[in-house]
Amino acid sequence: MDSYGGHVLYVDLTAGTVQRHPTEPDLARAYLGGRGLNVKRLWDELPAHTDGLSPENLLLFGAGPLVGTLFPGGARFNVSAMSPQTGILGDSNAGGFFGPELKFAGYDQIVIRGRAERPVCLWIEDDEVTLRDAGDLWGRDVWATTAAIRRDMGNGRVQVAAIGPGAENGVRFAGVFVNLNRPAARTGMGTVMASKNLKAIAVRGTGSFPVADMARFREIIEQLDEVIYAHPEYEIRCRLGTTKLIKALNSIGGLPTRHFQRGQFEAADAVSGEAIEALYKIKSKACFACTIPCSRFLVVDDPRYPGLRLEGPEYEPLAGFTARVGNADLALALKCVDLANRYGVDAIALSEVIAWAMECYQRGMLSREEAGGLDLSWGNGEAILALIHQVVHREGFGDLLADGVRKAAERLGRGSEEIALHGKGLEVFQADVRAIKAYGLGNAVASRGADHLRSEPWFEFSEDAEEGIRRYGIPETAFRLEYKGKGLVVKHFEEMAAISDALGVCKNTYNNMEVLDWDGTADLLRAATGWDFTGDEVQRIGERIVNLERLFIAREGITRADDQLPQRFLAEPLPEGGPSTGSLLELEPMLDEYYRARGWDVTTGLPTKEKLEKLGLADNT
Repeated sequence: MDSYGGHVLYVDLTAGTVQRHPTEPDLARAYLGGRGLNVKRLWDELPAHTDGLSPENLLLFGAGPLVGTLFPGGARFNVSAMSPQTGILGDSNAGGFFGPELKFAGYDQIVIRGRAERPVCLWIEDDEVTLRDAGDLWGRDVWATTAAIRRDMGNGRVQVAAIGPGAENGVRFAGVFVNLNRPAARTGMGTVMASKNLKAIAVRGTGSFPVADMARFREIIEQLDEVIYAHPEYEIRCRLGTTKLIKALNSIGGLPTRHFQRGQFEAADAVSGEAIEALYKIKSKACFACTIPCSRFLVVDDPRYPGLRLEGPEYEPLAGFTARVGNADLALALKCVDLANRYGVDAIALSEVIAWAMECYQRGMLSREEAGGLDLSWGNGEAILALIHQVVHREGFGDLLADGVRKAAERLGRGSEEIALHGKGLEVFQADVRAIKAYGLGNAVASRGADHLRSEPWFEFSEDAEEGIRRYGIPETAFRLEYKGKGLVVKHFEEMAAISDALGVCKNTYNNMEVLDWDGTADLLRAATGWDFTGDEVQRIGERIVNLERLFIAREGITRADDQLPQRFLAEPLPEGGPSTGSLLELEPMLDEYYRARGWDVTTGLPTKEKLEKLGLADNT
């Protein structure tokens, strides 16, 4: 199987056994790998309504066929399971160097089941796979765990996927972290890993895998590099990464200020990517084989936080610990990001539960005494830091927040449910969807709960009416404050995102920069795998993945009624300030349009028999 590692590693932690099986060519052709192969395995092998924290839950690591190749950004892997946070599909994605190392060791996927009697670490050195005692690692943070494993293996090039104390203590939104600062953080995949007493996976791969037509593959990659270097966003992405969005979203009134009560933050310039570059950036860094070094090494010279060194941050944690919680102290925000990484928890969920608590405090729904004596006024850095420690250790008021904002609001009550900003139990990302309406629809229908990375429909920023007509037949699709046609936009970008995750490539290049269309992707896959892909087939694979994920969450009870977002976005116009003033999210007509575009039942939001038959999924109903 050209471009594949060639094996699936099955690990039974209860029995303490490991087995290697060949990667199935028919499944690889139908789902490519990564996220696609993961959801197929979950659908086939995981019973409905499995408890996310039970030994019966499966935990899957998947890397696609472009991972470990020369493709720029071909470094990403997916971690999937039943989510203990949302009770539906759990799935998260990370870059760095772990995914390529897994491929070099000969594996496209790891399937983990059961629960070890005591903490263990899975050690993979090519075809030698062992389970080793990790009792001495339990309780250590991600950084300390990674360093200890590399010392024990005597090799600094070992790639480690680890969990931190947050997962061990049962925080429902804990993630799996690689390269210290790169998280597969969403939906609680680290919490699943901890429930299995699996502290880390350490991988060293010294092998290689063939590419079917290297001359053609290299030719396409060289063309892609030229496209990337010429892209108008290349320079700023290299300098600032995704933190460029602080000022960009603030300028349009879409920054989640004080828990989305406003769309502009008065301190945006002081906490922006440009400010980080000027004050703390030492150098840039890229993932494996990537031509866009969008990450940054930072040294934060602040006497309050001696020795603070970190990589990044991405926009999401930066906005979460600044605008979302009303904090104008950049060094404090970076300390919060560092703690989230070391403790191993999802920064989006963590910043949401803190911001939700602050708004509850603002509105008199929560007293200082109930918050353990903390002054939860907006931007109170001392309280923010205290809550991070409390949440991770499930201590004091932090215990209320540690299951995520939906559960916290259910426990507190008092109308706080109305300001708990989530979709299907997953906390909303760091942008106000009243100002970017395709993203709003994408969050509402995303298969893992409210999330932008299931679609990333950037096209609505283009303001190119002619291109909107060419692509979708509707000029309004190119404008962020219009809602007409956004069902078509989200459908297209969902399928692109599914292919991106199945291939194992970065959405910065594949989705946002659109370096390949369907035919170009098929051309690249023909060179990589030797299989006779067409552009139409690639698009259908993306559509197949999206539909199978819909079947998975439908099996857990999800219907159109659950494709919703909080009333803040649907009924409260954006306050005055900025070009999005007065905007609301017109979700219902967009849902109608989206379901029709998908060929799903408009009443139920479920795939029709005819659609499933066209995608080869008829036997899955």
